[in-house]
Order: sequence, then C-alpha cells, then structure tokens
Amino acid sequence: MSNKNFSMKDVYGWLVMIAVFGLLYLTGLHTEVIGQVQRLLLATSLFRPELPEENPEVPTDNTTMVGQDFLLQSLDGQESFRLESLQGKVVFINFWATWCPPCIAEMPNIQSLYEQVRSDKITFLMVSLDEDPAKALRFIEKKGYTLPVFRPASPLPKEFITQSIPTTIVLSPEGKLIVHKEGMADYDTQEFRSFLLHLSE
Repeated sequence: MSNKNFSMKDVYGWLVMIAVFGLLYLTGLHTEVIGQVQRLLLATSLFRPELPEENPEVPTDNTTMVGQDFLLQSLDGQESFRLESLQGKVVFINFWATWCPPCIAEMPNIQSLYEQVRSDKITFLMVSLDEDPAKALRFIEKKGYTLPVFRPASPLPKEFITQSIPTTIVLSPEGKLIVHKEGMADYDTQEFRSFLLHLSE
C-alpha cells in the first residue's frame, strides 16, 4: 500500500484540529461549543417532549404530592423550601448542570417558555446538579437568564431519579407527575405552552 498521497500538509491539518480541541477543553469552552451544536439540532423540531395523548384528567382523591419532602435551596444558600409548598401550582422542574452540553442547548428555549407562561399558577424550578453552586450562579448571570435556579438540599425523590440529564418533570397542581422527559427537548412550542396553561386552569 502506497503512502505517496500522505504529506506534511495532512499532518499539519491534524495538528491544528487537535490543538483547537485541546484549547477548547483546557479553557472549558467545549461544553458551550457542543451545546451550541446541539442547539442547532433542537431547531429541527425533532426533539419535542412527549405529552399525554390528551390533556390529563388528574385524580384528586389522593392529596399526596410527588416528591413533597424534596428540599431545595437557592444557589446562594439564603432561601430554602420543600416542594410541597408549591402544591396547587403547575411545577416545571429541569435538572441540569453547567458541564452538560444538552442542558446548555435547551436552556434558551426554557428561558423563553418561562417568559411567556410564568404566572402565580405556573412555577419553574431549574435544579442545578453542579457540585459548586457558585459555578452555576456565574453561568446563569453570564447568560442573563432570569429563571429561578436552585440546588438539591436533600436526596432526590425516587420519582425524580434519572439516568441522564437534562431531565424535565412537570407536576400537576394536584402534585401528580405528568411529564418525565430524559434528554434535551424543545419546550418552547405552542403545543407545550398550551399544555402548561391548560394544566394551570
């Protein structure tokens, strides 16, 4: 087999590519870059959250809220509350981390959804799984997001445990788990907005 077509130009090209990827990893920008590529995938409409076939009729005979004892704390540690305090509202919960490219990819759409449907009947909880809450806080401030961000202050309820992040959960006002979506999705759609608004009626 001949290697006549292999040249120093090929070696140079590979070295440049390795250097670029190495620089991205050393600076921590690889997550942002991969996230932006995945954001382009979200724009294809292939990553829509699966909703119940029809708007669910939620039973009201059992008043126990899913994950009611789950304790959340603000990133600065100044505020904490249990999930049960939100019973009576639709609760949109997103588990994410700054090191997770698909989390970064879907966050602008979640911010847009939040701006369009938030009300006293619909609550958003972005739950950071970063070990260092200050890192999550810096990320949110840098991006200019206004989403309310918290961290777990107790173990995750068994109903929320997931094999991957991002994971998004929607609870009905009665405290029932309606949506449990693992992986990234585009939630800023008319269908999903209508779904949340209908649940909150």
